[in-house]
This record gives sequence, structure tokens and C-alpha cells, in this order.
Amino acid sequence: MEVFEEFIGNIENPEHQARMAEVLAWIETEYPDLGQRVAWNQPMFTDHGTFIIGFSVSKKHMAIAPEGEGMARLADAIAASGYPTTKMLIQMPWDKPVDYTLIKTIIDFNIADKAECTTFWRK
Repeated sequence: MEVFEEFIGNIENPEHQARMAEVLAWIETEYPDLGQRVAWNQPMFTDHGTFIIGFSVSKKHMAIAPEGEGMARLADAIAASGYPTTKMLIQMPWDKPVDYTLIKTIIDFNIADKAECTTFWRK
């Protein structure tokens, strides 16, 4: 989690800091082999150099970025979460519980789907 300390420390709201730290720590525990980095001011996890999942924050929500293919292929699971979405992001409101099942579904999908991927983003 050292990789993410500065990012977390720059989140203004202490409750949002704690929530982001909790989510990132959960992923680190559940998926210890994933790489960790901050790029484009977003904490993200990678597998063999390819993007798996990323996060960003706003005043109203934590955004989850599963990449466009993940948004499309997991549309039903994302819709079932009840979280608002944009074309490329899932908006998890700060005042709603974290849906760890959804996060796990996204990570598992991207790890499997990108097993042979040799680029950071899908082509």
C-alpha cells in the first residue's frame, strides 16, 4: 500500500480517505500478485503489465474504472449494483456500502480476459 499513500493522503475528506484505503487494502489482500501503481492520478492494479482496475475520487463518489470491455461485458452485474455509471466508470457514492462482490467480479473478469494481453490497455 506504500504506492498509494500519497494519493490517499491527498484526498481532502478523512472519511473518503479511509474508504479508499480500505478498498485498496482489500484488493491488495485478495489479489497479492497484482501490481500497484498510480498513473494519471489514479491508483490502479495491473497483471503482467496490463491494466486490471483503477479508481478515482470526487466529492460525491469513488469511481471504479474497469475499462470499456469490462463495462460492456459486466453490464448486468454493474446494473444490479445500483451504482450510477458513465460510459467508462462506475460511480460508487461515498454514502453507500462498498460492493466488494462487484469489485471482485471486475478484477476476476479482467485477469481472465486479459491473460494473453500484451498491452496496458485492450486494443
